[in-house]
Amino acid sequence: MANNPFAEFSLERAIGLRWILRDIQAGRLKLSPVSDEDLDILTELGLVELHDGEPELTEAGAAVLND
Repeated sequence: MANNPFAEFSLERAIGLRWILRDIQAGRLKLSPVSDEDLDILTELGLVELHDGEPELTEAGAAVLND
């Protein structure tokens, strides 16, 4: 991945954030809620946006999962 948005995080943290993106994409938030801290990080990275209070992947977020 040429432009890794998780480069500043430890490997464990980066893996956790990628799993959160997968959970958002698959609609598994009721089973696996996202912490406010994680949601803030993903929003700041431009990978997630809130729509009607629910997180949704941006194009960049979807691209991270497709890499």
